[in-house]
Amino acid sequence: MYRLGIDVGGTNTDCAILDENLNCIGKTKSPTMEDVSQGINVAIKKILKETKISTEKIDVVMLGTTHCTNAIVQRKELSKIGIIRLAKPATTAVAPMVGWPEELSTQMSTQIFIASGGYEYNGKQIAEVDENEIREICRQMRGRVEAVAVVGVFSPVSNVQENQVAAIVEEELSVPVTLSSEIGSVGLLERENASILNAALTQTISKMINGLKQALKNNKLEADVFICQNDGTLMDLEKALNYPVLTIGCGPTNSIRGAAHLSSLDDALVVDVGGTTTDIGVLKKGFPRESSLATTIGGIRTNFRMPDVLSIGLGGGTIIHTEGGLKVGPDSLGYRILEESLSFGGEVLCTTDIAIANQNSHPVNGAVSQILDETIVCDAKQTIKEMIEDAIDQMKTDSQEIPVILVGGGSIILPQTMDGVSEVIIPDNYDAANAIGAALGEVSGEVNSVYSLEKQTQEEVVAIAIDSARQEAIHSGAAQETLKTVFVEVIPLAYLPKQAVNIKVKVAGKLSFSKMTTTKDRVKSFT
Repeated sequence: MYRLGIDVGGTNTDCAILDENLNCIGKTKSPTMEDVSQGINVAIKKILKETKISTEKIDVVMLGTTHCTNAIVQRKELSKIGIIRLAKPATTAVAPMVGWPEELSTQMSTQIFIASGGYEYNGKQIAEVDENEIREICRQMRGRVEAVAVVGVFSPVSNVQENQVAAIVEEELSVPVTLSSEIGSVGLLERENASILNAALTQTISKMINGLKQALKNNKLEADVFICQNDGTLMDLEKALNYPVLTIGCGPTNSIRGAAHLSSLDDALVVDVGGTTTDIGVLKKGFPRESSLATTIGGIRTNFRMPDVLSIGLGGGTIIHTEGGLKVGPDSLGYRILEESLSFGGEVLCTTDIAIANQNSHPVNGAVSQILDETIVCDAKQTIKEMIEDAIDQMKTDSQEIPVILVGGGSIILPQTMDGVSEVIIPDNYDAANAIGAALGEVSGEVNSVYSLEKQTQEEVVAIAIDSARQEAIHSGAAQETLKTVFVEVIPLAYLPKQAVNIKVKVAGKLSFSKMTTTKDRVKSFT
């Protein structure tokens, strides 16, 4: 059994094939194209040719992509959406999408409605849903929306009303419906924003999946297909179509997971150096540490899960400025490094030139050494060292030294020793960590909800949350006997008049290949 991992980045599309023991037996890199599916097609064709592995032996394909992130940032391929907030009469003062960039909201042609409904923190209704009101709203949206987001006040406590409204919308409009209780956590506006973005990405993810399926068909691959989530786990195509927003941020996450596998470490800092930026993440129990702060995506404040990653303008193509004092970046040559850098016959000095200036083994070393002044090389290396050490300090939670795993094709620009770091590890296949991370293939279940402690103890509600997360993981394709609890977090909600807690739970397990037939049936049904 072989697994094919694909990671689509802004510059390159990486592929890696792992065997049944999760050893990397082949890797390749290909330029990302404007049509993402074409780039994937070329990358798959290239790795199959180089490894000479029969397509019949590849059982699973895992894809990580920046497609949804780019759609938001570039304001393209977004669905026209309708928003139904269940809040009257309690929460009407601040309308949905307040503070959104105008060009983004205009692109989505949003239809906004506030209807009766919502809950108190303890599950008590603010108001009942008026079915006639919802059907009238649907009539006003008919023909004008391609997806709908339903957002209820305190719906993480109870999603009954959201499900009730979703059933009416699907009956009246036959369009995809996003429920906020399944996307974000407590915090109405941030959860609403995340749900709106999810609804807007439904066409984007559909086109991407169709493009992926076509690329697999072109290469005669009939494997099961999974999409990478931003928590380091996988979801099948059915779930990806419903929750496209969960793919945002999966690129750095794949690199972190790949670094953990390649280094055999469960707790470390991962430094992923690309052509333009360096991403620094925290590896905790084999998975990326999640951010505890609200995340801004394309200028929109949201509160759904995202990896805790710090990005700085330092990469293999980062330009070194020498006029008026030495300065590193933040501008970069990016994919133009092969034509414009000094090392490859160009005229622009970049960090890669600095890294190889004194490397006798590099074939272009002679030419670079003749051009570069030794003082410039030393000063640039010191500046790069200070930049990465400062970034690492920002991601550490205490003063203890911690191992650092270097991955990514641009990692040659960084020093082998750093202050505050116990050791620097550069594992084999470091340059394909992102694609390897995509191929590792664990499936997760997650719960992020508010529970009242008026009638149950904290231990009882934690047990309920863990069981719900386990059932979700099994439903998504995890083998029950491999499930493990990744984390349990209990946050007291002190601002509420009665005792309540926000519980976050994640469990993960290996793919259950006995369920592959079911998955294939769902994929064929989608086709």
